[in-house]
Amino acid sequence: MSDVQHTKAPSMLDSFIPLLALIVMLSGSVFYFGDNSTGGPNQIALMLATGIAAIIGIKNKHTWAEIEKAMIHGISISMGAIFILLAVGALIGTWMLSGTVPTMIYYGLKLLDPNWFYPAACIICGIVALSIGSSWTTAATIGVALMGIAGGLGLNPAITAGAVISGAYFGDKISPLSETTNLAPVVAGSELFSHIRYMMWTTLPSITISLILFTFIGFSEETATSSASVDFINQKLVENFNISIFNLIPLVLLLTLAVKKMPAFPAVAIGALVGGIWAVLFQTDLILRLAGEGVDSTTATLKVVWTALFDGVAISSGDSDLDDLLSGGGMAGMLKIVWLVMCALMFGAVLEHLGMLKKFVTAILSSVKSVGGLISSTIATCIGTNIITADQYMAIVMPGRMYKEEYARRKLDPLVLSRTLEDSGTLTSPLIPWNTCGAFMFGVLALTSYEYIFYCFFNFINPILAISYGFLGFKIKSLVEND
Repeated sequence: MSDVQHTKAPSMLDSFIPLLALIVMLSGSVFYFGDNSTGGPNQIALMLATGIAAIIGIKNKHTWAEIEKAMIHGISISMGAIFILLAVGALIGTWMLSGTVPTMIYYGLKLLDPNWFYPAACIICGIVALSIGSSWTTAATIGVALMGIAGGLGLNPAITAGAVISGAYFGDKISPLSETTNLAPVVAGSELFSHIRYMMWTTLPSITISLILFTFIGFSEETATSSASVDFINQKLVENFNISIFNLIPLVLLLTLAVKKMPAFPAVAIGALVGGIWAVLFQTDLILRLAGEGVDSTTATLKVVWTALFDGVAISSGDSDLDDLLSGGGMAGMLKIVWLVMCALMFGAVLEHLGMLKKFVTAILSSVKSVGGLISSTIATCIGTNIITADQYMAIVMPGRMYKEEYARRKLDPLVLSRTLEDSGTLTSPLIPWNTCGAFMFGVLALTSYEYIFYCFFNFINPILAISYGFLGFKIKSLVEND
C-alpha cells in the first residue's frame, strides 16, 4: 500500500496554523520594512509559512517527495506569467529608449486637463482593455504613460494607479477577448456573451460610481504644477528625445497584435524588440550620449539597446524628478516580482495539496443558508484563494468547482456563479501584492507602497455590489426563469 493511502486529512487547526503564521509574518514584514517589504521580506515570510505547512503535512503522513512535487507544480503554473513579466520589463526599457513612452507623456501633458485626469485615465484604460482583452498589456503600455503624465502634472501616483487599474479591469472584465472572461463561464457552465451581458448589472454601476469618485478627487485635489512647469517638462523631453508621432508605432503594433489574439508573451516580446529597432532609427543622439565618450556608433547602439532590454535606461536630463520619470524598465527590474510570485504560488500549492483549502470551504458551506450568504461565501472564497494561491485563474477555477454543485442544488442559473467568480476572483487579484496580478501592477507601475490599493475603487465596489444584490435578491437569475 502506498504512502498516499495512509495520509490523514488536516484538521481545522492544521489548516489554520500556516495561514495565521503567514498573516503574522507579513504584518511584521510591512511593519519593519515598510515599502521595501515586497523586495525580499514578504518572500521570506511566504517561504517560512510554506515550511510550516510542509511540517504539518509530514505530521499527517504526507511524504516530502509529494510536497516538493506539489511546490514544483505550483510554480510551473506561473511560468507563463513570469515570461510575460520579463518581456514587459524589456518592453518598458526599449520604449523609454525609443521615445515611445516619452512621446505619450509629451502629448498627454498637452491634451489632458489635471482636473479631469483621473476619470480620463480610467476611461482610456477601459477602452483599450476592452479592445484588446488584457488588463496587463493595458497597464504596461497606456498605464505606464499615464503614470508619467501624472508625474509631469504633479498628480498623486497612487490615485493614478488606482484609476489605471480600475479602468483596465473594467475593460478586461467585459471584453470577449479576455482570458478570465472566457474562463469563468466555462467553469460555471454558462455562455460567454450571456455572461458578459449579465455582468453589466454589477460592472456598469461600479464603474460609474468609480468615475464619480475620481472626478470628485480630481476637482478637490490641489496641484502645484503650473503651465510653466508643464512647458519645462515638455522642453526637457524635446531636448533629450526626438519626439515624433512615429514613435507611437510600436504601441499601435502591440495593440494590433493583441486585438489579433496573439498570445501575450510573443506579442510583448515583439513590442520590446520593435522598441529597440525604433530607438536605433529615431534616438541616435540619445544612444550615443548614454554610451559615453570614445565609443563608436555600432558598439554604442549594441550596448545601449541591449542594456535597455535587460537593465532598462537611466536618463540624465538635469532634472532629478524628470530623470525618475524617464528611467527604468529592463528584465532585471522584474526579478524581485518574479521571486515574490514563485514564493506565493509555492505556498498556495502546498496548502491545496494537503487539503487545507478544501477544509476551509467545507466549513464555510456548512453555515450558508441564504442566496446572499452563498454569494458572500463564494466571494470570500475567491478572495481567500487569491490571497493563498496568488493566482487569479486558481481563484476562478477552484471556487467555481467547489460551489458549482451548491448553486445547481439551489436552482440558481450558472450565470450567477460565473458573474460572482468574476466579481471577486478577477477583480481582487491586483489588490494583493504577492498575487501574480498585484505583483505585476506593482512592478509595471513602479510603485513600492500599498497605498494605490485604496484607490482601486472599481475593484472594491464591484464585489460589494454583488453581495448586496445577493441579499436583496436583485438580478439573481434562477434556472426556472427565461432569458
